[in-house]
Amino acid sequence: MRSVIEQVPSSLSARVPVEQRGAGLGRDAVRLLVSRGAEVSSHAFVELPRLLRAGDLLVVNTSATLPAAVDGRLGHARVVVHFSTRGDDGRWAVEVREPDGKGTTRARVARGTLAGAAVGLPGGVRLVLEDPLSARSDRLWWARPSEPDVVGLLRRYGRPIRYSYTERDQPLGVYQTVFALPSPEGMGSAEMPSAARPFTARLVAELVSRGVLFAPVTLHTGVASAEAHEPPYPERFAVPEASARLINAVGADRRAGRGAGRVIAVGTTAVRAVESAADAEGAVRPREGWTDLVLTPERGVRVVDGLLTGLHEPEASHLLMLEAVAGRAAVARGYEEALARRYLWHEFGDLHLLLP
Repeated sequence: MRSVIEQVPSSLSARVPVEQRGAGLGRDAVRLLVSRGAEVSSHAFVELPRLLRAGDLLVVNTSATLPAAVDGRLGHARVVVHFSTRGDDGRWAVEVREPDGKGTTRARVARGTLAGAAVGLPGGVRLVLEDPLSARSDRLWWARPSEPDVVGLLRRYGRPIRYSYTERDQPLGVYQTVFALPSPEGMGSAEMPSAARPFTARLVAELVSRGVLFAPVTLHTGVASAEAHEPPYPERFAVPEASARLINAVGADRRAGRGAGRVIAVGTTAVRAVESAADAEGAVRPREGWTDLVLTPERGVRVVDGLLTGLHEPEASHLLMLEAVAGRAAVARGYEEALARRYLWHEFGDLHLLLP
């Protein structure tokens, strides 16, 4: 995307949730850019029910956001631990960062200080750092906590992960979407599946009344503070049987000319989940476990027809997924328009709907 946009001006970062920008505003008071190939139009997000059609299917992520940032100490130094993902062996993938004194963090702590180190956490919990999660990067480390109930630790002492472009800390509820459901084991996402944030119960009801369908899936997102814009790490996901059936039925009806419904993913996390459950012919199977799928234009998508997503940084790997769904020309044209119309970036920002 370098040829399209080199840098997002800092003035286009959404610093607070839209409902805090003016009296009477709700979560759905963001803007919506709609791309249909080279055709681009600008709307209010509340117009979404009129931009979709009866029979369209929205695939939504039900993962709840965890208060995944916890203060700790590495020797005498203050650090912030971002809990990303729980492994099957009880360890957690974590990121250890330096606090900046403003409630957010600076760069991650250097690799040489981490191997075998123990981070002290509130409540007397110790976190022993063992191995980098990936040979590609030393950003995330597998760490073994002395207390197995890490989710309980997060509930007691954690706060939502926040980055320096935001203005202040927010309560956890600000980072929950209307689709968020508690998982039986208390797991969730290190960062909010933010494309769904502008949905409200009223908007969902209007969509349903107009014949738009919903298919819930789950993908627990890890931390996204990737300085090198590396591809996403493996994440836990689940596609239930009822959702798989519904997704397959909508796709089959459209291909057979029996309906005009499209499968539209709400967020890149929903795309990753449903495409991870699809076979080579595009049939979705009930499935759960880990996915390391990275969607690129070369791989393409087999299930989704469209995508509702936020606006991503110029070098973010998510842009390859957008190109896989809509094509490079459509993505480039949409981002040019987003810049020209001064759309807002990041998790509290405006949205982009890419349609066939």
